[in-house]
Order: sequence, then C-alpha cells, then structure tokens
Amino acid sequence: MATEEDVKQRQIIESRARNISHNVRCTECGSQSIEDSQADVAILLRKLIRDEIKSGKSDKEIYKKLEDEFGETVLYAPKFDLQTAAIWLSPVIVGGVAAGIWAYQKHRQRTNVHIMALNLVRGVPLTPREKETMLTFLHHHLLQRNGGGQANNFHVLN
Repeated sequence: MATEEDVKQRQIIESRARNISHNVRCTECGSQSIEDSQADVAILLRKLIRDEIKSGKSDKEIYKKLEDEFGETVLYAPKFDLQTAAIWLSPVIVGGVAAGIWAYQKHRQRTNVHIMALNLVRGVPLTPREKETMLTFLHHHLLQRNGGGQANNFHVLN
C-alpha cells in the first residue's frame, strides 16, 4: 500500500509532467500539445518526460533535452534571443518608419502651398486686388485641407 508521501510525490510528478506536456508541441500533429494528442510519439514523449522528472531533472533540463532532440519548434514558447526579437520587432519598426515618413509628407504638403505663395510674391509688387485674390485662394485651399474648419496657420501677407 502506498504511503501518503508516495501519493504526494506522484501528484507532484504528474502535475509537473502535465505542465511540461502542455508546453510541448506534438511532432506528428503539430497543432496539439503532447498532453492533448493521442499520437504514438506524443505518448512516448509524455512517458519520457515522466521518466526524466523521476530521475531528478529540472523542467529547464527537460525542455532543453526536448529542444536538442526535436528542434526549437517543438516548444510552444521558444526562447527569446536576438533572432526571435528581430522577427517579432521588425513589423513594429517598419510600421513606425512608414508612419514617420507619412507624417513628414503630410506636414510638408500642408506648409508647401503657403511657402510657394510667399516665394511667388516675394519682391513682386501686387495690386490690392491681386493680393486679395491670392489670399482668397489660399484661404479656400486651407479650409478644404482642414475639412471645412478654420484655416490654421493662415497669415495675412503684407
């Protein structure tokens, strides 16, 4: 008859084995953990994990052994290294650069009309009517860009 200590030890082994098995991908199924799979290889891996635990191996040592034998893809949570960081962070970096370029282009478009108008009339004497026509055009253009609201950054040319 099993003692209370033996029962407790078996429960600890079973709990650790299940925890590890949930984090290991079945090499035959691919979409299931070895804990959920009934494939022959999954059954063998579950037995291997229990044997390793009984022999005193730590969870980390067991994961390392599985990774060495089956490759990094056998683990659902692969280790985080420089290559993994590059894979996960590259879309964020590319998106940030694209957003920065887009914002810079929008800023330049917004200010280009006003700067071009200033450069056009710099040193050129305009009649009051010409100045009024130009200001009306600029004002209308800025209102359209700002969605019909107030014309921001609109300055009267002297």
